[in-house]
Amino acid sequence: MKTIKEIEITYSNIVKESQQKLSKVQQQIYRIGTLRLLLFVAGVAGIIYFWAESWIVLGGIALVTLLPFILLIKYHNRLFYQKDYLEKKIEVNRQELSALNYDSSAFDDGEEFIDPTHLYTFDLDVFGSRSLFQYINRTCSQLGKNRLAHWLNQHLTNKEKIIERQEAIRELAPELEFRQRFRILGLLHKGKTADEAELKTWAASPSVFRANKFLRILPMLVAGTNIVCISLVIAGLLPANLVGGIWMCFLFASFSFTKRISKVQAVYGKKLQILGTYAKLLHLMDEQQMKSTLLKSIKEEIGGEKRKASYSIQRLDKLMNELDQRNNYFMYTVLNGSFFWELWQIMRIEAWKEQYAAELPRWLTAIGDIDALNSLATFAYNHPDYTYPALLNQSEVSTSNSECPHSFRLCAQSMGHPLMQRDRCVHNNIEMEKRPFFIIITGANMAGKSTYLRTVGINYLLACIGAPACATQMELYPAQLITSLRTSDSLSDNESYFFAELKRLKLIIDKLQAGEELFIILDEILKGTNSMDKQKGSFALIKQFMALQANGIIATHDLLLGTLIELFPENIRNYCFEADITNNELSFSYRMRPGIAQNMNACFLMKKMGIAVAD
Repeated sequence: MKTIKEIEITYSNIVKESQQKLSKVQQQIYRIGTLRLLLFVAGVAGIIYFWAESWIVLGGIALVTLLPFILLIKYHNRLFYQKDYLEKKIEVNRQELSALNYDSSAFDDGEEFIDPTHLYTFDLDVFGSRSLFQYINRTCSQLGKNRLAHWLNQHLTNKEKIIERQEAIRELAPELEFRQRFRILGLLHKGKTADEAELKTWAASPSVFRANKFLRILPMLVAGTNIVCISLVIAGLLPANLVGGIWMCFLFASFSFTKRISKVQAVYGKKLQILGTYAKLLHLMDEQQMKSTLLKSIKEEIGGEKRKASYSIQRLDKLMNELDQRNNYFMYTVLNGSFFWELWQIMRIEAWKEQYAAELPRWLTAIGDIDALNSLATFAYNHPDYTYPALLNQSEVSTSNSECPHSFRLCAQSMGHPLMQRDRCVHNNIEMEKRPFFIIITGANMAGKSTYLRTVGINYLLACIGAPACATQMELYPAQLITSLRTSDSLSDNESYFFAELKRLKLIIDKLQAGEELFIILDEILKGTNSMDKQKGSFALIKQFMALQANGIIATHDLLLGTLIELFPENIRNYCFEADITNNELSFSYRMRPGIAQNMNACFLMKKMGIAVAD
């Protein structure tokens, strides 16, 4: 396993090597461009100079100068693609170097997925600027971005499925070349990106032209008629002007389909440009050997060793590109008059759709899955010091409570927040091995209570999506995570802060009463009411949680909540984050300690700032 320093060196070396290759490619582009210009000038000058000579001489000049010129165009285009690829490769690896230093600003933050009503993502800063999503996200397609967001929005609670994803991430993590090539190919797409729903809508749309049996054979009838007419002209049985008239009639008749074909192309043409990129991604997936259960099943969805998906989508991309030739008016006119080419081409696309439409959604899902898994694998690769949590099911979680057939476990050693810089992050433990069970955390302002709650929540979420967690050791029973840390009021719904918090607590109670297994994280219960009312309500709520066999963590400034351990000595533990005052100076260790907090810092800070406080 590489160290973080070795990983940094790896990315730096890739940047250095790519820059050297890019320099060579740029020199080649310059040389080939100069050679093309010389050949073109020589060809034109030669033709002008020898214009009075025979066609053989002129043809020889064109062959010697213009033919190499055309061949060099293709070579030049390949060099430009290499240039684009190397530039993107340098950019990608520089981004990873920044990410190792906790700068994830170059990555999409998933702002559109922010939902203040979500069970946990809003409280834990899963989406948005400087979020977990932005830190993890390395997706190169809309398919992958949506899949990664979905996994974070709906974490797994099934042990076997989490382990399957862990195995896939473990397998992909060391495959740096595959992951980077996949991402670069996806990022190089410059057209308009169609989302999954648009592509599926196109695939499910009915055939317009192939539904008519006469239209299916019409191009062949037109082509056959033209061939017969030309043969009769050659045989001297038909005048050439009559054949030209027939061809013109066919040309004008073909225009009757142009409007409908243009409408189809206008709606889907630009959006389907992404298919060329998808074909490349599928081909890359075909070539990659996959061993884990999840990766093998994804590969089977795209045709396994037969490479059905990559070849099929590549063919569709080719058909769509050929249809774009209708913008070449000369070719468009000649081909339409000859065999209704435009109609024939759109029907070839419809035939592809009829054959593969049912399979296209599975192929798109496979691309999205690999794209999202590559993001999680990059996260794992960049954090070799993180651990894959051990997952437990009910049979593996012991319980001594005969009234509660289900139990719970969440244990972690040296757990830190993955978004905090490693040299500043303070690590703490957690231990929770029965149901019901609550940890009550008291402490002073700024001592670390809220950060600890988010640390537990983020690592719990990482564990439940199959990713490694920021801990030296971790094991858990995967219940549904739900939080209430940052409840906000809603002016649009005429909803107060306090009422919004009550709604969240009611949601938790309803889920527990419905038999759902939850892991609950709450920060300062009932913040929106007076102290006595808040205290009374908090006691009642925790007692109800205990009756409903719940598990969770509650942070509070109310030290009296610590007395609940007297009512539930086996099911509640008190911990605190203290503010230490030494030599009239305030300091924080950010270390969680057993017991109830003894030092509060509000009055001390007010005095330090010159605000009068009565003794």
